[in-house]
Amino acid sequence: MTEWCYSLMMSKIKDIEKAVATLAPAELTQFRAWFDAFDAARFDEQIERDVRDGKLDRLAEQAIAAHRAGRTTEL
Repeated sequence: MTEWCYSLMMSKIKDIEKAVATLAPAELTQFRAWFDAFDAARFDEQIERDVRDGKLDRLAEQAIAAHRAGRTTEL
């Protein structure tokens, strides 16, 4: 079952690669803009889930402690 799913996924990826390769320059520009927005939204959703689930709490605490100890610089 796992091999079948992997094969199906790879087939989809190859189909997408072929479709993208046939895009005209203007269509490729449009696709890039769409994909950038799509990818950014997915990234934002993952960060929000990680924050909600407490996965970043330790890093935030370390950053705040470093700042309070004067080990940070202004950007």
